[in-house]
Amino acid sequence: MSPPLSLGTKDPVPDPADLEPGAESSRRRREVYRVIFGHDTRAGRAFDVVLIVAILASVVAIMLESVATIRADHGGLLRALEWIFTIAFTLEYGVRLWCVGNSIRYARSFLGIIDLLAFLPTYVSVIVPGGQVLGVVRILRVLRIFRILKLAQYVGEAGLLLRALRASRYKVTVFVMTVVTIAVIVGSLMYLIEGPDSGFTSIPRGVYWGVVTLTTVGFGDITPRTPVGQALASVVMIMGYGIIAVPTGIVTVELAQASREQEVGRACPACREKGHDRDARHCKWCGSVLGQPS
Repeated sequence: MSPPLSLGTKDPVPDPADLEPGAESSRRRREVYRVIFGHDTRAGRAFDVVLIVAILASVVAIMLESVATIRADHGGLLRALEWIFTIAFTLEYGVRLWCVGNSIRYARSFLGIIDLLAFLPTYVSVIVPGGQVLGVVRILRVLRIFRILKLAQYVGEAGLLLRALRASRYKVTVFVMTVVTIAVIVGSLMYLIEGPDSGFTSIPRGVYWGVVTLTTVGFGDITPRTPVGQALASVVMIMGYGIIAVPTGIVTVELAQASREQEVGRACPACREKGHDRDARHCKWCGSVLGQPS
């Protein structure tokens, strides 16, 4: 039987190989396991499609119930649908625990916890009114759509991006600390220049304005009114445009470096020479067929 699907990360779901071979129960569990956790069968793909549609429909129902006018006209229907989805997800969770080899391990895994949170908030809402709103966490389960789209070929590119982000983490950290320092200084100056009359009632309030202005968001809920304050605001705005490009440049450089290292590390299976172009199909030294780019 094919190994458990990884879903782009380490899948904690064990293959039920430890079940007693030859038993009828073991055979049924294997079949159910392949449908629920696999993606190489028509039934498995159909199950994933139905599951994703149910997840999205349940989230839409929760969102619609939060609208007062819709709740007043169709509240009963939406609550009935919520309980139908909840019971369905509860049964699905129970079947998942039944068909895996180690149910405790799956229940403690990331996906197991997400599956539990998909229906638990509705039961909590019986005790705590309004708790069903937490059910929107079901949207996280749409991560399973990657099994249908078969995005495994992009895992290498995702790893390349992660390596670039990891390599630039210190530079980005220094940049963020610099931005925070500038925001604190500018916020303190605006508190001294403008004062409570302009809405700068405290230094934290001024720092909030500094962050909003420096990031070029500009909510406009606090604005300087004095000429000095407006001049300082203009400087901060111009500075913000230059600051935006800094983290982009840092990550881009590291991404290009990681890409070069990846291509240099691509070795010919025959002569073991490296340094091939990304789209190369044959070795430039011996002419042997190369593997697919990682």
